[in-house]
Amino acid sequence: MTDPVSRTILLLDIERFSDRDDVEQAYLRRMLYDVTDRALETAGIDETLRMRADRGDSVMELIDANAPVTALLRALLTGVPEQLRAVNRMASRSAQIRLRGVVAGGYVAVDRHDGWVGSDLNHACRLLDAALLRAALRERADDFALCVSDAVYTGVVRHDHVGVPAADFHRVTVDSKNGPLTAWLHGPVPDGSGGRSGASQDHGDRGAGEAPGGSGDRPAPAAPAPQDGPHQSRPAPAGHRGAPAPGPVFDISGGTVSFGGGYTAGDQHGVSGGQVTGDVVMGSKTERSERP
Repeated sequence: MTDPVSRTILLLDIERFSDRDDVEQAYLRRMLYDVTDRALETAGIDETLRMRADRGDSVMELIDANAPVTALLRALLTGVPEQLRAVNRMASRSAQIRLRGVVAGGYVAVDRHDGWVGSDLNHACRLLDAALLRAALRERADDFALCVSDAVYTGVVRHDHVGVPAADFHRVTVDSKNGPLTAWLHGPVPDGSGGRSGASQDHGDRGAGEAPGGSGDRPAPAAPAPQDGPHQSRPAPAGHRGAPAPGPVFDISGGTVSFGGGYTAGDQHGVSGGQVTGDVVMGSKTERSERP
């Protein structure tokens, strides 16, 4: 294993990746790579300054510590949302791509199997998988949610560099199996979180009423409950069970009943088998009903 080296850690993850079929997943992976490469190119970070690991629905980048973190953050905060809007504008509902992102820093070693080892990397992965970051993406209109580690905030963000407004970041505490982690979320903290996040959830989890694909973790619209209305059929009268429904049955045992602008006046009895006497008005035409 190599000696640990200081790196900037960039993690990007596709929301609701496992809900898509193979064709859609392949498309989303291409879009993820395109978005990542363009963001790094915009930040002036070429391939010689980074190492990439593929995690299926996510990508991990180890970036040389000499590469400017401010430029990376500017590219993520401005360029990535613009790219995602352009991609999603032309994509079908099931191929919409929404991303969670984490920028952290720390020491990472590479073992003889090209595996990456380091507690700082583990902490960054916990932030990426945190329920709070998932909720933040679910509640916002943009297709991108970004969280940075406490070290990145202290060393870079809090100094309010151009294009990286410190006021837009909010301190949160994420509960993980490694213990509470302090991080800084870009944008509003999700409602009801209180600035804290519960334990991270599995990628396949989704709550009741949530629909796969398209809008990702956003809840699906609730199905409207059946409502009683003037046109809803009532049960058939006693003695007619099993017979075809005669259509809507109106109770005209008293008063005046309208039929699309008309009405009946005078003595009325039940419609089914009964009689209607008096004036019957249908629209503008009046007919005098006769008694049998």
